[in-house]
Amino acid sequence: METNPTALLLELAARTRNMSDPDALRDLLSAGHRAWCEGIADVRAGIGRETAPLSDTDVAERCAAAGAPWEEGMTRGEAVAALAFATWDAAPAAMAYTELAERAARYGVCLLGEDVL
Repeated sequence: METNPTALLLELAARTRNMSDPDALRDLLSAGHRAWCEGIADVRAGIGRETAPLSDTDVAERCAAAGAPWEEGMTRGEAVAALAFATWDAAPAAMAYTELAERAARYGVCLLGEDVL
């Protein structure tokens, strides 16, 4: 199985397309969640490096262009995190995870136990 989070999420989503077994879906959803977290962390680190030398104005422009405006009261770190999330959320890998989670949900599968719900 892939270890790159993007490739793994795309692979997992493809594997679930015709799957209906709740246990198998839960396993793939769990693996997908770990890959999603790794992917967002990678994007956050990359965006952090890219924006570090930029002025606040330049960061605000990048945020606005990504659809994650730097809102009043946000710190620079919060704005960079919002930019990273918007960037990741628009990536095919994140969309694949959403597809995987929606497929699992159709069969009553989620990562939270019933006691939490």
